[in-house]
Amino acid sequence: MRRAQYHTPLALAAGLVALLTLAGCKSTTGAGAPVGHRPEAFVRVENRSMLDMTIYVVRGAERRRLGLVNALTTQLLTIPSVLINGSGVLRFQADPIGGSRAPVSEEIFVRDGDVVQLIIPPQ
Repeated sequence: MRRAQYHTPLALAAGLVALLTLAGCKSTTGAGAPVGHRPEAFVRVENRSMLDMTIYVVRGAERRRLGLVNALTTQLLTIPSVLINGSGVLRFQADPIGGSRAPVSEEIFVRDGDVVQLIIPPQ
């Protein structure tokens, strides 16, 4: 199990901390991959905050919106396959609707078939 927290002290003060874990670390690439199979990975976001959060995935200088997770809900979002091909080193950003702080998690390696868990604690 790997854990990562947001880097900035400002983010910690805002109460936005991420717990990233990998589950189901199986790979279906290579000779055993089904014909027409597209690599998929997911992020399971548990938003314990009272604020709705826009979730982004960040790779290098590229940032892509994954979706909106309402306050006090859990949602499974698909990570675009183009982002897990190659290096697969990603960061996640939780941008609170109506808030001014959008911290970014530490880097985590994501492969085809992984499910990353992102927990946003209450503020």
